[in-house]
Amino acid sequence: MKILHVLDHSIPLHSGYTFRTLAILREQRALGWDTHHITSAKQEKCTVLEEDVDGLHFYRTPPAKGKLSALPLFNQLSIINTLAKRLDEIVPLIRPDILHAHSPALNAIAALRVGRKHGIPVVYEVRAFWEDAAVDHGTSKEWGLRYRLTRALETSAFKGADAVTTICEGLRRDIVARGIPEQKVTVIPNAVDIEKFSVGGTGDASLRQQLGLTGHRIIGFIGSFYAYEGLDLLLQAFPAILEGAPDARLLLVGGGPQDDSLKQLAAELGIQDKVIFTGRVPHDQVQRYYDLVDILAYPRHSMRLTELVTPLKPLEAMAQGRLLVASDVGGHKELIQDGKTGVLFKAEDPQALADAVLHLFAEEERWPDLRKAARHFVEAERNWPKSVSRYATIYRRLTGSGAENA
Repeated sequence: MKILHVLDHSIPLHSGYTFRTLAILREQRALGWDTHHITSAKQEKCTVLEEDVDGLHFYRTPPAKGKLSALPLFNQLSIINTLAKRLDEIVPLIRPDILHAHSPALNAIAALRVGRKHGIPVVYEVRAFWEDAAVDHGTSKEWGLRYRLTRALETSAFKGADAVTTICEGLRRDIVARGIPEQKVTVIPNAVDIEKFSVGGTGDASLRQQLGLTGHRIIGFIGSFYAYEGLDLLLQAFPAILEGAPDARLLLVGGGPQDDSLKQLAAELGIQDKVIFTGRVPHDQVQRYYDLVDILAYPRHSMRLTELVTPLKPLEAMAQGRLLVASDVGGHKELIQDGKTGVLFKAEDPQALADAVLHLFAEEERWPDLRKAARHFVEAERNWPKSVSRYATIYRRLTGSGAENA
C-alpha cells in the first residue's frame, strides 16, 4: 500500500499538527505501508524541493512568485495551484495508491484536482475547521463573508473526497450535518505515545526554589496562550482559590498572543506576586515543570472551536497520571469522565473553576484513583497503534486491497 500524504507543513517545524503527522507516519510504516510526503508552500523557511528529516523524505512546494500571490484570496489560490502543480510532477514518479490530504481544505482541493486527473482516490483528513480558528485569532468574523467562503470550500472538499477522516466526534457530527453520508466519515482520534510518558515524576527541588514555589500547592497550565484556552478565567478564579487555599500558586508555562494581556489582568486582580509566568521553555525541559504541578487546569472558553475539537494537552496530562480540572466544553467531555479521570466544571464560570480546584485540594484521598483511571484510559483507548489501525478499513475500501496486511 503506497500512500502520498499531502500536508500543510511538517517537521522540522514543531506544532501539534506536525507531531500528529509524525505519529501517523510512524505507525503506518510499522504496519508495512509505504508512505510518501509533500508539503504546501506554507512550509516556512524552506528553499529546497526535497529534503530528508528524521528518516522521512519530504517533497517541498516552492511558493508562487509575483505580487498577486501575496494578496488575500489570491494567496490561498496560489497555495492550491502551486501544490497541485507540484503534485502533478511527483505523482507519476511515486504512483501512489491513495492521496491522503490533511487540513486545511486548500490541500484537499489540490489533491482532488490531481487525483481526478490520475485516477487516484483521495482521503481528506480534517483536524480542525480553520474558519473557526481564524475567528479566535481575530482574522475572521464568525459567519462573516470570509468565514462562509472558507466553510463552503471545506464542504466542497468533503463532498469531493472519496473518504473523510477527522479527529473527534464533535467534528464528525458537524461534517455529517452538512449532508455528508455518515459511512463516509471515520474518526481517527488524537492519541499519545504511551512509552514517552511515565507516572509519578518527582518535582525538582532546585527548580521549585528557583521559581519561588517551595512549600506551595501548584495549579498549572503548560501550553500556548491563545484566547480560547481561557487562561483569563483561570486568573479570575484565582482570588477565590487563594481564599480557600492561601498557599496556592499559579504556574503558567509557555507564551503566545495572550501573554501581555494575561500579565496585565494578573496585575489588575492584585495577584501578580502569586502567579509565575515562565515564558516559553525548551521542549526537553517541559517535563520538569509538569513534575512541579499538583493540578493542571484547562479552562477553555465555550465556542465552536472548543465545543467541536478535542485538545491534545489533557491527553498528555492523563498519560502521566496527572490530576486535572477542565471546563465542560464538548472537546473536553469527549476525553474526560467527570469524577473518574478528571474533574469538569461549568465553562465560563470562574467560581465553578475555583470550587473544582478547592474540592480537589480537600480530597487528596481521591487522587490515586483519579490518576490511575486517567492513565488507564489513555493506555486502553488513546494510543497511536489503535488509532492508526482505523485507516486500514478506509484504504482497503478505496483500493480493493488488504490494506491491513499491505
